[in-house]
Amino acid sequence: MESSAAEPPLGPRSGPVRRARRLSRRASRLSARRFLVEGPQALREALAVPGCVDEVFATGPASARHAGLRRQAEEQDVAWRPASDDVVRALAETVTPQGLVGVCRFVDVPLDRALGDRPRLVAVCVDVRDPGNAGTVIRCADTAGADAVVLAGASVDPYNGKAVRASAGSLFHLPVTFGVDTATVVEVLRSRGVAVLAALGGADASLDDLLDDGLLPRPTAWLFGNEAHGLSAAEEALADRRVRVPIYGRAESLNLATAAAVCLYASARAQRHGSSGRSSTA
Repeated sequence: MESSAAEPPLGPRSGPVRRARRLSRRASRLSARRFLVEGPQALREALAVPGCVDEVFATGPASARHAGLRRQAEEQDVAWRPASDDVVRALAETVTPQGLVGVCRFVDVPLDRALGDRPRLVAVCVDVRDPGNAGTVIRCADTAGADAVVLAGASVDPYNGKAVRASAGSLFHLPVTFGVDTATVVEVLRSRGVAVLAALGGADASLDDLLDDGLLPRPTAWLFGNEAHGLSAAEEALADRRVRVPIYGRAESLNLATAAAVCLYASARAQRHGSSGRSSTA
């Protein structure tokens, strides 16, 4: 181990802290292939991935509260670095840090590996710029049992601090890939027999229509567009069908993350229970 309980807390100007602080910038993250996670929940999920965590900065009270996490880190030869409150505040982006910040290795995988041979459900974010939305889609996809999430085109990277927090640990649960051209993603999906649906507010077909027609149980990838501009005409043309979420009340529309959750759950339920959406009995 590189640290012990007898070590004094690191200060903001120490080498390890300065290296970690650089990871708040996208360019530094991509160059180092490292990112930061905050708090015990995210750190617990990261430690469950062998070799993911490089080091942990922890205040004295946080080390005492989370002795189990420290033991787990030590078992994996992860450096547990005593740090001052000022250091944790400098590394964290939250208003009230929880005393733990970890430095993790990237966990994304290449597109072919993310999709595997026979994907059933995939979420594809196209030019999604808001990190909170990207992280929430990853969380929704994980909860719906999706096989993978692709952040295509000019989408935000999944290691942005807000995206990591919004994923609530799901970033460590399912394959994620980013920085891939959307047309390439669709081509690979089709080669694996996956239908591509574009979520679009003004589409003629609705989720109800696809359910009635028995089309939702098939292997499906959903394309979700940019928050402000949606999908371009060229991106829409890549899809097999354009589909809207039916709105029964007076709301004008749904935000990206909510629409993604509805679409992914509709597909997940149909895939598990058949086209009628009802559980079959033997």
